[in-house]
Amino acid sequence: MITARARQVMGEFGHVYKEQYAVALFNSVRFEIEGGGGPQSQLLHRKNPLEDHSIFSGGLFQYLEGNKKWRNRFVFVADTYDVSFYENKVAHERGLHPKGTINCAGYKALTSMEEYLDLVSTSLPGVKAKVGSGPFVKGATQFPLILWHPYARHHYFCVLTEKEQTKWHAVLQDCVRHSNNGLSEECRVQTPAFTDAVRLHRQAQGHYGTWDMMCGGPPQILANLVMETLYPELRNLIGPRLKGKIKQRQRNWMLISEAVYKQVLSQTQAQYEALVQACEVETPRLDAALRTDMDQIITSKEHVSGKIRALVLPRAEQLLRRSVQPYVSSILEALMEPTSRGFSEVRDVFFRELVEVSKNTLNGGGKDKLGEHMEKISMLAFHPVKMQSCYEKVEQLSLEGLQQRFDVSSPSVFVQRAQILMREQMDNAVYTFEQLLHQSLEEKDQRGENLCKTIQCCQDRVLKKYDYDSSTVRKKFFREALLQIIIPYMLKQLAPSCHPDLPPFQELIFEDFSRFILVENMFEEVVLQSVTKDIMMAVKEAAVQKRHNLYRDSMILTNSDPDLHLLGESPSVDWAAQFGGGDEESDESPEGCGRSKWRRRQVVSMIKLDGMGPLPYESCLEVPGVDFIPEEGEMEEGVDFIPEEEEEEEEEGATPMEPEPNSPDNVQEIRYLINPVVEMVVPASEEDLAVLTNGTEPGMLTLEGEEEEVTLITTVVEEVHRKSLQWKSAPQEVSKQLIERGPDQKAEGELQEKGEAAFEGKVEGIKDALQEMAIMIHEERQDQVEAAIEGEDEAIENAIQEIEMAVQEEDEDRITECAVDSDAELAPPLADSSPRHHDDSGFQSLTNEALDEGEAQPMKDVLKTEDSLTDPGEVEVIVEQGNAALHDNSETGEDSETEILYDI
Repeated sequence: MITARARQVMGEFGHVYKEQYAVALFNSVRFEIEGGGGPQSQLLHRKNPLEDHSIFSGGLFQYLEGNKKWRNRFVFVADTYDVSFYENKVAHERGLHPKGTINCAGYKALTSMEEYLDLVSTSLPGVKAKVGSGPFVKGATQFPLILWHPYARHHYFCVLTEKEQTKWHAVLQDCVRHSNNGLSEECRVQTPAFTDAVRLHRQAQGHYGTWDMMCGGPPQILANLVMETLYPELRNLIGPRLKGKIKQRQRNWMLISEAVYKQVLSQTQAQYEALVQACEVETPRLDAALRTDMDQIITSKEHVSGKIRALVLPRAEQLLRRSVQPYVSSILEALMEPTSRGFSEVRDVFFRELVEVSKNTLNGGGKDKLGEHMEKISMLAFHPVKMQSCYEKVEQLSLEGLQQRFDVSSPSVFVQRAQILMREQMDNAVYTFEQLLHQSLEEKDQRGENLCKTIQCCQDRVLKKYDYDSSTVRKKFFREALLQIIIPYMLKQLAPSCHPDLPPFQELIFEDFSRFILVENMFEEVVLQSVTKDIMMAVKEAAVQKRHNLYRDSMILTNSDPDLHLLGESPSVDWAAQFGGGDEESDESPEGCGRSKWRRRQVVSMIKLDGMGPLPYESCLEVPGVDFIPEEGEMEEGVDFIPEEEEEEEEEGATPMEPEPNSPDNVQEIRYLINPVVEMVVPASEEDLAVLTNGTEPGMLTLEGEEEEVTLITTVVEEVHRKSLQWKSAPQEVSKQLIERGPDQKAEGELQEKGEAAFEGKVEGIKDALQEMAIMIHEERQDQVEAAIEGEDEAIENAIQEIEMAVQEEDEDRITECAVDSDAELAPPLADSSPRHHDDSGFQSLTNEALDEGEAQPMKDVLKTEDSLTDPGEVEVIVEQGNAALHDNSETGEDSETEILYDI
C-alpha cells in the first residue's frame, strides 16, 4: 500500500514536473537574453560565510528509545545545520561516524512537555494524554529540549541549567529555520520548476494556499506530499486496532509513522533523482530550440495570452473588487508591523556590537583587541543567541481573521522567510563593514582616537546602506507575501468557471512550442497581472508615507559606491591571522586536514556564569558523567537490553547499585515494568498453607478502579516471628501498601513515587532501624539470661554447693533466731528479683529458677520463710564468678544480722 501510493503520487508529480521544467527553462533563457531585475543591492554579499566554521557543539543528555535511558552525548552542529551526536568528544575529534544525524527540516523545537503533549495528542483521534505526564519519557532534568515532527521520529534531549536550555533552543530553532529553507534560489530552473509542480499538484487535489510542510530539500517535500494523503488513511486503518493504554497506543503509532515515513522518503529520493536526471538529459536539446526560436515562442505566447486575458480578466477584476481590495491594506499592515520591528532590531544589534568595538579600542586595546573582536563580529549573523531578539520580533506576526478567508494555514511560512532575509541582511552589513574597515587599515597605520574615528566612519556608511537595502528587501517581501495570500484564493474562486473554457486555447499553440507554452500557466499569469497593480500601489503608498522606515524606489541609488563593489570580489578578511585575534594551531584531525584551529572555531561560544568558568556539565567541550545518569559503558548502539546471563554475573560479582529514579537499570526491573508483581503478606496457620499454595488460581483483580488480569500467582510461605515489625503495622497501613502495589502501577508513576518519598523513606528507615536494633538488643539479652539460667555452668553449680554447705553447717537454731529478728522488708525484693535486674558490674543475677530443684530446696525454704533474713550488717554471701563465701561480720556476737548480696 505504501509503495503503491508513493509511486502514484510520484508518477503524477513527475508528469507535472517535466512540463514545468521546460517552462522554467524558457523563462530562464528569456531573462538571460532580455535582462532586467530590481534595484541593485548597496551592501556586499559573500558567497560562503560559514566556510571552516561550525555553529555549536557541546554536551546534551539524549533519551535512547532502545533501552529507555538517558545518555551523555557530544552534539555537533556543522555549517550545514545538521545535528550530529557522538559517543563523546573524542569520537568526534577522531573523525568517527556519528551515532546519528538529524536533518531538522519540518521539525519544531520545544522546551516544555505541555506543548509537546498538545502536539502528540493530535496524532491519534480521540486519544489525549493527561496533562503533566510525559507520554513515553520522563525528563532527567527540568530543562527538556524536544524535536517534534508530524511524521518522523521525535528526539528528546535535556540540559542541567536554564541558560543552557535557552542557548540550545536558539541553536535548534536556527537549525530548523535553515533546514526548512532547503530550495536553493541559485538554481534558476530546477527550483521554479519544482515549486510550481508541487503547487499545481496540490491544487489538482483541491489544496490551495500556503503549505506548512513545504520545507527541506525536494525529496523531503515530496515525502511530505505523499504522507499528506497516506497518513490519514493509515491512521484510520491502523488506529482503531491498536491495543493497550493511551501512552502505549501513541508510542506504537509514532513508531509506525516513523517506519512509513522512512520508507516513503527513500522511495521519493530515488525517484526524484531519476526524474531530475531524465530532465537534465533533455536540457541541451531544449536550450538549443529555445535560443533558435525565442522570438517566435514569445510572439505565440503573447497571442494566446491575449485571448485568455479577454476571457478571464473581467471575472478576475470583479472578484478582486468584491473580495480582495477591501482587505489588501489590512493584510499589508499585519505584515509590515512585526517585520519592520525585526529589521529595526537587526540594525540595533549591529550598532551595539560596533559601539562595543569602539569602546574597547579607545580603552587601549589596539589592533590586537580589534582583530579579536572583529573575528567574533564576522559571524554575528549566524549567532542564534544574539539574533534571537530579532527573530522574536517577527514571530509576533499574526493574520487572525484572514487565515480562514484566504486559506492561509498558518503565518509560519512568512515568519521563517522574513527571518532568513533578516539574517542575510545582517551578514551583508557585517561583511561590508569588514571590507571597508580592512581597506582603511591597509591604507595607513591608525591607533587610538584615529582608529575609533575610522570605525565610526565605516559604521555610518554601512548603516546608511543597510537602511536602503532593508527597505528594498522588505518591500519585495511584502509584495511576495501578498501574492502568496491572494493568488491562491482567487484561483480557487475562478477555477470552477474558467477551467472548462481553457482547453480550446491549447490548440492555438504550435506543436513545436507546446512544451514551453502551457495554458494553465498563462491563466495564472493573467490572474497575477490583475492583482499585481493593487498590491504595488498599496506598497508604494506605504513607502511614500514613510511608514515603518520604508523608502521610495526613486531614492534607491544604483551604483552609488562603485569602489565598494570592487571590494566584493575580495576574500573574507582573516582578522585572527593579520591582527593576532587568535592562536593559530594546527589541527591534524581527519576533518581538520592541517587547517588552523582558529579557522574551525564555532560561532556560539561556551556558557559562563558570572565569576565562574564554564559549567561542569555545560554544553560545549566536555561532557563528564553524572551520578544520576549512568554512562553507557560498553553497550553498542542497536542493543536494546543486556543479556540476562551477563546481568546475573554482574549482580553476583559486585554490589548492585541503587537504580536511578527515572528509568530501569536492569533486566529484572524492565520485566517488572512489563509484568507488574503484587506482593501480599497474609498471616496463616498450618491448616491454611495448603489453601495458599495449591488453591490459588489466576483470575481478575480490581485495583484503583480498574479490573486487571492476573496471569501468574506464586505463593511463598515464610515463618515470621510474631514479635517482628512486620506484624506491628496497622491494618490500614497494610491495606494502603497493597493498593499502592497494585498491578496497574505504571513505570513512571512508581518511579515518581520513589523519588518523592526518597527523603521521607530515609527518615523512616532510620527510625525503623533504631527500633529493630532496640528489640534485637532486648531479645539478645533475654536469650543470654535464659542461656545462663538453663546452662550447666560449673562455676554456678560450685557456688550453689558452697552456699548449701555453708547454710547446713549453721546451727538451725541460730538461723531460726536470726530469721525472727531479721528485717522482713528485704524479702519481697529478693523474692521478686527479675533476671533482667542488674547493677553496673555487667554480670547477670542468679534466680531461683537457676537452681536445681533437688539441690536448691534447702535454700528455697530459707528464702520462702517469712521474716527469715538476718540483718544486712552481719552476714554477707558473695557469689562472684563461681566462688561463694560466707562472711560473718558480727561485731557483738549477739543477735547478728545477715546480708545476702549478689555481686552480679
